[in-house]
Amino acid sequence: MTPAPPALIPAPAALEVPMALEGSTRRGVTLDTDTSLWAAPGTAGTERWLRSTLGAALGLPLPPGGEDGANSVRLRLDDTLEAEAYRLGVVADRGIEISGGSAAGVFWGAQTLRQLIGPEAFRRAPVRPGATYAIPHQIIEDAPRFRWRGLMLDVARHFMPKDGVLRYLDLMAAHKLNVFHFHLTDDQGWRIEIKRYPKLTETGSWRARTKFGHRASPLWEEKPHGGFYTQDDIREIVAYAAERHISVVPEIDIPGHSQAAIASYPELGNTDVLATSVEASMEGATSLSVWDTWGVSKNVLAPTDNTLRFYEGVFEEVLDLFPADATGSSAFSAFIHIGGDECAKEQWKASPTAQARIEELGLADEDELQSWFIRHFDDWLTARGRRLIGWDEILEGGLAPGAAVSSWRGYQGGITAARAGHDVVMCPEQQVYFDHRQHGGPDEPVPIGYVRTLEDVYRFEPVPPELTSGQARHVLGTQANLWTEVMEDHARVDYQAFPRLAAFAEVAWTSLPAPAERDFADFERRMTAHYGRLDALGVGYRPPSGPLPWQRRPGVLGRPIEGAPPNV
Repeated sequence: MTPAPPALIPAPAALEVPMALEGSTRRGVTLDTDTSLWAAPGTAGTERWLRSTLGAALGLPLPPGGEDGANSVRLRLDDTLEAEAYRLGVVADRGIEISGGSAAGVFWGAQTLRQLIGPEAFRRAPVRPGATYAIPHQIIEDAPRFRWRGLMLDVARHFMPKDGVLRYLDLMAAHKLNVFHFHLTDDQGWRIEIKRYPKLTETGSWRARTKFGHRASPLWEEKPHGGFYTQDDIREIVAYAAERHISVVPEIDIPGHSQAAIASYPELGNTDVLATSVEASMEGATSLSVWDTWGVSKNVLAPTDNTLRFYEGVFEEVLDLFPADATGSSAFSAFIHIGGDECAKEQWKASPTAQARIEELGLADEDELQSWFIRHFDDWLTARGRRLIGWDEILEGGLAPGAAVSSWRGYQGGITAARAGHDVVMCPEQQVYFDHRQHGGPDEPVPIGYVRTLEDVYRFEPVPPELTSGQARHVLGTQANLWTEVMEDHARVDYQAFPRLAAFAEVAWTSLPAPAERDFADFERRMTAHYGRLDALGVGYRPPSGPLPWQRRPGVLGRPIEGAPPNV
């Protein structure tokens, strides 16, 4: 009987059991306390990871060994392979060999090896001391479809402590995701220490209370919520990600989603009209607080020279904390995300200062004023060897030259940008916003948005058919987004992310057929094994049968949208 292929996620490009290895020689390779580890120059990072993570989980010392050996794991670079491609061979009497086109490729091969071993390889300490681990004969050849395989984590709405961020970097690595979009600032909180502007964290990193559920909910959590990352915390996160070949793209949101910053430094706001806003009219123009509810605040940055200089100072420190090419294998660490989304224009329309700036610059309207704001920082970042990326609203009023687009409102922003020759990351909210609910049933916690099931995510196609092959080359890849308004702790983040992030990882990595032709039954078969890995990692995923009692939030108002999402 032919054994079932291994339950790997993402599925590899090719898996072969060579004919010469069949029959009596199919016993494969067994890992035990005598198994050695040899690493060629350039693969030391994966060598350290194997000993510290795999070795610790299995209780195997993996001592240094020779370049050859039947009971060994060997790591090599192979310049005939693409940068992130790898080849994993498990051959009796020859041991295990992982070859990669770069250090990143070797690391991704090590993630596949971990899955081949089984759930015990995903624990932090051995549960069967002294056990051995048999891996059947096989040769796997693999490479990613997309270069940008991202996850966005919003830590502004609900703060995630540093250890939780490091945990998510490990979860990303286990699924071969390589871009961590770090949403650090918003109306509800400023999460990064900026030394020249200490009030950003003294004032901006906490709020007095928090809306519980959708913004229409009558419920409040009547206690302060906050937290921020010190600059050394950020350096640690970036270094930890780089060891796992993950680029960290920080987001500092401008000119909207900035109420936490304005609460910290009121002169950043439109002080000539601020008191006319709903929020400020109750508090006074100079006592605006960090926002405690959800939605889009009308308080936005003033288009003044003072604001530009202030944020140049912020970005100077951000560039130092997030150096370009930190991974050594990805150009995406050069990107800085500036938001640019959902910038309410009411204050600019009413502000004499903003209107004078529009006239001074010869602009047509407030949309062009936002474009001027974005173009200023595009030029500023470009002069320092960095690249700007923003949400697709940066298309309004004219696309900033050289800017890349995170296409979130649907496909159309990405289509427009790619046709204009700009790079795009596809993350349409109708498909890959994981705050959206996973089921239409009444037990789904705080149901938000459209129903996006595991199968829906598996059938997501990042490249719209409207693009020509040349235009499609501007699609850098795809990204799933975790907005945390209704995710108050890591357990809620886990529930919304998993198991859908596993399906998304396969979409981002594997060259799948057209959505209707994808074998979801096979993916479900492989997920059966993958749930055991997630259990070992302590991930509080949504079970296939529905939420567990403690995963529900009875009585907490959401905002479900019925029907299929529009394909826009």
